Amino acid sequence: MRNAKELAALEKIRAEMDTIRGHTGLYYKNLVTGFEWGVRADEQYLAASVIKLPLLLHVLSRAARGEISLSDRVTVTEGDKLPSCGALSLFTGGVDVDIHTLCRLMICLSDNTATNKLIRHSTMEGARTGFRAMGLVKTELNRLLFDSVSSAKGVQNYICPAEMGGLLEKLHRGEFVSPEVSGEAIAILRRQQINHKMNGKLCGEAKLAHKTGEDDELSNDVGIVYAPQPFILCWAGHDTDVYPWEDLIRRGTDAMYRAQL
Repeated sequence: MRNAKELAALEKIRAEMDTIRGHTGLYYKNLVTGFEWGVRADEQYLAASVIKLPLLLHVLSRAARGEISLSDRVTVTEGDKLPSCGALSLFTGGVDVDIHTLCRLMICLSDNTATNKLIRHSTMEGARTGFRAMGLVKTELNRLLFDSVSSAKGVQNYICPAEMGGLLEKLHRGEFVSPEVSGEAIAILRRQQINHKMNGKLCGEAKLAHKTGEDDELSNDVGIVYAPQPFILCWAGHDTDVYPWEDLIRRGTDAMYRAQL
């Protein structure tokens, strides 16, 4: 099922996507009617910080199985600290942080230091195994963040909009591991502090649970919009003009919300 305003808004988004340079994709699903729609939604895209979403779910699933406790503590040293987003790099000296806090920092502030600590805590192969157990095929964790050596060799992390949408739907329905684990993941995603894309025109009119990612010529945002009929939007784009692409993400998300009013 779909309403005419919903489909018209999506087709307008598709037409505008065709005018923007680069590899761009979109996955949409109405979580009430089940209507699903996409533009290159099954393809791979450079992940940037959206890779942190499946990593969060991997860590929470490990805790649910009793392999780790979210209260376990790790030490972040000066050598661990990475630039750009996050809070841990602003602390003076070393700092002891529990796993739960690392998860929140990784998502809500997109903390790169927290992300690498969680990858190392899980081990790279352990995280990859966890991704496969979630049913992820095109979403791949292949290197640490800010690993310039691997990046120069062409080793990258990838996401797939449709796969991100599948994870978000499981969370929304309480079907990822358990209702409790799903609820915890949603609670963290709803505390997102980087809100200039999907929330950029909505400005809080609708609640979101989402994760962003950005880099040079790259911008992503994936999440749930709590409209009268909640829906999933997963935007991904690289080798693109970020300004018009992010402008479309803002206006397109708002348009999909308005289509239900």
